[in-house]
Amino acid sequence: MLRAFFISLFLIFFLKLSAQEDLLARNYMQQGAYEKAAILYEGLVEKTPGNTSLVNSLVEAYQQLEQYDKAQEVLLKTLALSKSLAFLKVDLGYNYQLQSRDTEAQKLYTEILDQVRENPPLANMVGRSFKNYSLLDQAATAYTIAKEAGLNSIYLNVELARIYGEQGKIEQMFDAYINLILENDRYQSLAQRSFNDFITEDAENEANQIFRKLLLKRLQEDPNLLYNRLLSWLFIQQQEYNKAFIQEKAIARRNNNLNGVFTLAAVAVENEAYDLARSIYEYLVAQAPSDEMRLFAHQELLDLRILKNDTEDFKAIQTEFESLLNQFGKTTETLELQTKYAHFLAFNQDKKEEASAFLKETLDLKLNRFQEARVKMELADILVLEERFNAALIYYSQIQKNLKDNVLAQEARFKVAKTSYYKGDFEWAKTQLKVLKSSAEQLIANDAQDLYLLITDNTVDDSTQTALKTFARADLLLFQNKQDEALEVYNTLLAEHKDKAIEDETLLEQAKLFEIKGLYDLAAQNYRLILEKHGDDILADDAHYRLGNLYADQLQQPEKAKEQYESIIFNFADSIFYVDAQQKYRKLRGDAIN
Repeated sequence: MLRAFFISLFLIFFLKLSAQEDLLARNYMQQGAYEKAAILYEGLVEKTPGNTSLVNSLVEAYQQLEQYDKAQEVLLKTLALSKSLAFLKVDLGYNYQLQSRDTEAQKLYTEILDQVRENPPLANMVGRSFKNYSLLDQAATAYTIAKEAGLNSIYLNVELARIYGEQGKIEQMFDAYINLILENDRYQSLAQRSFNDFITEDAENEANQIFRKLLLKRLQEDPNLLYNRLLSWLFIQQQEYNKAFIQEKAIARRNNNLNGVFTLAAVAVENEAYDLARSIYEYLVAQAPSDEMRLFAHQELLDLRILKNDTEDFKAIQTEFESLLNQFGKTTETLELQTKYAHFLAFNQDKKEEASAFLKETLDLKLNRFQEARVKMELADILVLEERFNAALIYYSQIQKNLKDNVLAQEARFKVAKTSYYKGDFEWAKTQLKVLKSSAEQLIANDAQDLYLLITDNTVDDSTQTALKTFARADLLLFQNKQDEALEVYNTLLAEHKDKAIEDETLLEQAKLFEIKGLYDLAAQNYRLILEKHGDDILADDAHYRLGNLYADQLQQPEKAKEQYESIIFNFADSIFYVDAQQKYRKLRGDAIN
């Protein structure tokens, strides 16, 4: 017993020591100290000669030192230990290649591939070894041999698909990934991520055309819904949402599932394809199998109509809301419809009292605390609309108290800060924002950070806070949907506080409002002013990015757009717009991008 204990203790000590030596050797390799690494690995391989990971590291160290004979010697010695280590012939062949002994290398590669034919399970290790040295043709051959021998392996399919992609064999890659999804549909997201390396927004792009033709051909041979789903995905990438809709309807007819259609509707709205979104939701109203889904589609249709901001349609929209409430009832199941209706009354029709009275009736329903919070949040927003700030703060505070640590509580806290900001209580607003800057909800955290910086930057040199109070007034007017009045306030600010800290924020917000009103030349003028006068300040990347978008989309000046995106790429690497600017720049330049 005592002997066994000491043996165990020795083994633990030995393993710990070996692990430390391995770590030290890897550090030497990373630092380029190959001689020191080789000495350590020689000792480790001598202790555990069958450890191929250590053998490969030692071989790499020798090769870096151009000691190819030593690398050959250790590989041959290890190969002699067991037939199961035959895959090391790939490493030996590559060692020959490094010495320009290509004939010997090819002979070894042929030999190991023959062994894979005799023993297909070897393909995994052999293929991986070939891939390590970028010997993609040989790796593909190894995996193909195993597949043809009937060896079914997800790993084989994934590796073959990846290799085809690296080789530029696009059709074979698509084909391999589709087969992988047919084998197990949980690999669809993996496949689509890989497709994104080749598929672009351009329907004429070669890879797009190959993929579409492949799917259509497969559909003719086998009406599998997977091909419809992938066609829909392709059309969405190409922003051909109407074609995607055709595919989603075909899927829905066959599997009685409208989830894909609902998802497509949301994508269409997000990409401002409002006419198509309207058609999709009208289809869903007619086809939805449940009242819940039908009501949701009705609500989305109403949102689209409200978004158009056609005041002549407002009376009809109100009638439609009332009709839906009569049809589906005023219950806890229609709570979202009720809050949307109240919001429409207050914010779009200036019927604030009617909206508040309606919501107070809703509070009489048997609501859980989350539902009650939603109603109170809307009530508080209407109170802010009326500039009854203290009453609004009571509701927001109740939500915080009742739903501690919930995202609704965080939203309520942000609205407390925003309301305090509107009323000029900047210190209390900052107190709330300090907490929210580290919120787990990223959007709230970002908004809190932006507002905190706005208040901080514009209270340091202005003890009276006059400019900030005026800016907050313009913000409130925008919340109240009084755009023309907000524009007047911005004009006053720019006239009375020229060259002050508040100027760039004012120019930016005014420019956004100009864009909403379609006054694109005025918006561009503001962005240029920000860059001219505040080019080193925090909003410079915003101005470059938004000006680039204006030039690219509304003003049709692609060369000028490229200049703005280029400025972000070279001067604002940490900007939140960096990735988007990079992609838009490459698209304008004509590059193939994801």
